Amino acid sequence: MPAHDVLIIGAGLAGQRAALAAADAGATVAIMSKVHPVRSHSVAAAGGINAAINPADDWRSHAFDTVKGSDYLGDQDAIEVMTSEAPNEILHLEHIGVTFHRNETGHLDLRAFGGASMKRTAYVADITGQAILHVLYEQLMKYSDRVDRYEEWFNTSLIRGENGRCQGVVARNIRTGEMQTFVAKTVILATGGVGQAFKPTTNGLICTGDGMSLAYRLGARLMDMEMIQYHPTTMTANGFLITEGARGEGAHLRNADGERFMVHSAPNKMELASRDVVSRAEQKEINEGRGTGPLKDSVLLDVTVVPKHRILEALREIVNLGRDFAGIDITREPIPVRPGQHYTMGGVKTDVDGETDIPGLYAAGEVACVSVHGGNRLGANSLLDTLIFGRRSGEHAAKVAQSIPMPTVSDAQLRDDQKEIAAIIDRPKTGRRVSEIKEELGVSMNQYCAVFRDEEGMQKGHEIVKRLQEEAKTAYIDDRGTVFNQDVLGALELGFMLDCSEAIVASALERKESRGAHSRTDFTERDDDNWLFHLTVEQDGDGGAKLGQAPVTITQWQPMERTY
Repeated sequence: MPAHDVLIIGAGLAGQRAALAAADAGATVAIMSKVHPVRSHSVAAAGGINAAINPADDWRSHAFDTVKGSDYLGDQDAIEVMTSEAPNEILHLEHIGVTFHRNETGHLDLRAFGGASMKRTAYVADITGQAILHVLYEQLMKYSDRVDRYEEWFNTSLIRGENGRCQGVVARNIRTGEMQTFVAKTVILATGGVGQAFKPTTNGLICTGDGMSLAYRLGARLMDMEMIQYHPTTMTANGFLITEGARGEGAHLRNADGERFMVHSAPNKMELASRDVVSRAEQKEINEGRGTGPLKDSVLLDVTVVPKHRILEALREIVNLGRDFAGIDITREPIPVRPGQHYTMGGVKTDVDGETDIPGLYAAGEVACVSVHGGNRLGANSLLDTLIFGRRSGEHAAKVAQSIPMPTVSDAQLRDDQKEIAAIIDRPKTGRRVSEIKEELGVSMNQYCAVFRDEEGMQKGHEIVKRLQEEAKTAYIDDRGTVFNQDVLGALELGFMLDCSEAIVASALERKESRGAHSRTDFTERDDDNWLFHLTVEQDGDGGAKLGQAPVTITQWQPMERTY
């Protein structure tokens, strides 16, 4: 069995940053990913990364903006850690080769992003995530003597020892079908979000809630799962993301009458209010009949107000998206957009060092909920979250690993997983196809757990999720081979998504107020007296969702009315 001090599942920004930090701390490290690392979903992050690096700025201002953006559900101690450590992290990235855009004076250029009190978003055109991901992967190549890479391996289970510690994982080599037990003193989950439980979504096909579900099944608590971010500007035709950087450069949102409707919802910040505010304003325009397009289901993002040379310099990828997938030249005409599922604020509950409820198990990035985002994430804080808490998780896991022996692990879980996969392959074609269940799940979650929610709709959504969980037990696949059997993985991923979907809907039903991205038409106001706490979810004895509460950490900023 391969054995390592620190084993990281997921090779996006959080995973790679954790690997580098753990290796620097002297640990033996392995990083495992179900895709090649530069295909991780971090590559899709476009707009930039926040940090108070302008001498006129201050991390406390960044922290307050984040607290306010979270609708006061974010834990302020964690937010202070993230924002205070942000400037040095940006400088570290710049020093190892990330080519951040510079202004005419040669300093790092900063763009405006939603919910921020000043420009503090460093960027590489509109491919910031891709640029950082490739540089970190280059660094991993330099660390090849200290970091083992298991690329295109799929994690099927976490292993918990009799002492209660997480002591390794079982994984399947996607290329061959071989399965193996990996022993580790500490395990870090960096597997991303669960966007594929919704349709449409801006998330890649790999974002199926793997780490959230595996930790949940092992006994860890999830937190803030009701908080699902809908990005205001996704292409109506296919859900592709149009970066917030477009609005940061000055683009306008207009309804069918040509009105800049954000004046009614956020007269001071307009299009640069926080994402939940802008998404609700757009959806209101659509619901009240002021939408555009054949189905009146869109609003218009007008980038033509931005100078063409600046569009081609700073927004070149969305120029290509508009041309290739909508037949629109965004330098000449507006493009139809609407809110689309984008990000999971909730995840596996952790502390500021990435530790979960289970000793030896860590989480960082979108899979985790240290709750720096609370009820709503500010744009360009996600890349920062992955890097700060990826690094901190790697450092802490490496330190812990120094003080404990390598565990002895049996192959019992491996044998169980092999039997489960064999049973999936052998299922008769009498049930539903995995793809049909996934399609119904995505459409239902988008219908009943989207920008606006109510009791009746969420009850329907919950009933559908429970029914689909039963149908998934007999869902069949076509591929019975071993080499690159994506059908098997799809069946396992469906189970992960259904776990997460139940946690999302159960939490949303429980929270009887409107806060951040959780906007209920039957409970329209934020209620700090009764609901200023986190909702947690753990698996009960029957495999269902058991809800609990966790306090919100408040250090400096008491809740106040949230306006933009």
